[in-house]
Amino acid sequence: NLLKNSGIRVNLLIGSLSEKEKKAVHRRIAEGKVDLIVGTHALIQEKVIFENLGMVVIDEQHRFGVMQRGDLIEKGKTPHVLVMTATPIPRTLALTIYGDLDVSVIDELPPGRHPVKTFHREEDRLPLIWDFLRQHIEKGEQAYIVYPLVEESEKLDLKAATETYQHLQADVFPEVKMALIHGRQKAPEKEKIMNDFKNGRTQILVSTTVIEVGVDVPNATIMVIEHADRFGLSQLHQLRGRVGRGKNESFCILVTAKDISDIAGERMGVMSQTNDGFVIAEEDLRLRGSGEFFGTRQSGMPDLKFANLLTDQKIIEIARKDAFAIIQRDPHLRLPENEIIRERFKDKFVDKFQMPNIA
Repeated sequence: NLLKNSGIRVNLLIGSLSEKEKKAVHRRIAEGKVDLIVGTHALIQEKVIFENLGMVVIDEQHRFGVMQRGDLIEKGKTPHVLVMTATPIPRTLALTIYGDLDVSVIDELPPGRHPVKTFHREEDRLPLIWDFLRQHIEKGEQAYIVYPLVEESEKLDLKAATETYQHLQADVFPEVKMALIHGRQKAPEKEKIMNDFKNGRTQILVSTTVIEVGVDVPNATIMVIEHADRFGLSQLHQLRGRVGRGKNESFCILVTAKDISDIAGERMGVMSQTNDGFVIAEEDLRLRGSGEFFGTRQSGMPDLKFANLLTDQKIIEIARKDAFAIIQRDPHLRLPENEIIRERFKDKFVDKFQMPNIA
């Protein structure tokens, strides 16, 4: 609707289109008959050929792998690239510190919104948590209850989420309209469940992480995350962002067993103490590592002998400026004084020269 009368030709490319529809879109893209293509990972496929890709905008960039981002960018000659994320993940933070990304930060809440209050509670407090949730439901507000769902134990996780939903509906909130949503449901079913919740026909939505992004229900004021220790900091922060979108005070309650690992306990502490995405990213960097800068791993500390990304930021910024000056003067490092740098790079980072541009 925004571009309705602009003359800009817009097409959508997503995996759920029929083969016939996809082929038609592919043809229009290749022939330059589309100005703006909106899509999912379907845009990355080899068969998608752009006539002249000039700009790539990647939203929720942490959902794309490093190589996937690279594959998309390489579909153009030298496209401008804008990557966006609600939470800077450690890899992003590391490459921003001494990569070639310019950073813009939006760190203010929209007018009228309040920071979400976050608490860590052990699972023996669940009866009290359900009482708290009921009080807010009775005031006309809505709530999410989130369960982890990971590939390695997907069937067991889904069974646990389904059984808990049935227990809550039958024994805890029999008077409340509830629904269950998860990734294995068909798209029309998920869409109906979300629309019912958004329109207030459902008061409590039990969910896996399918609600992590793209859900905006201002009346939802409480999120209870069960087994919160199984989520990473970035994911917890993304989930928490689903509440606190209206004028009412909102709460996020992280529920874990009594005995969790020290690192999991630190994650719960970070989430309880701050809503600042950059602070969370730095803590994630400290706890999880930034990945190899010139590789595709997402975690584990990089191969640095002395530098520390958290404590050496100033000297890293100076080194970054010096590196840019050298490359500007001698892009291929062919001058005699730069030969040692070139050889060192070839020895240490062979076949990985393009990785920083991807990330």
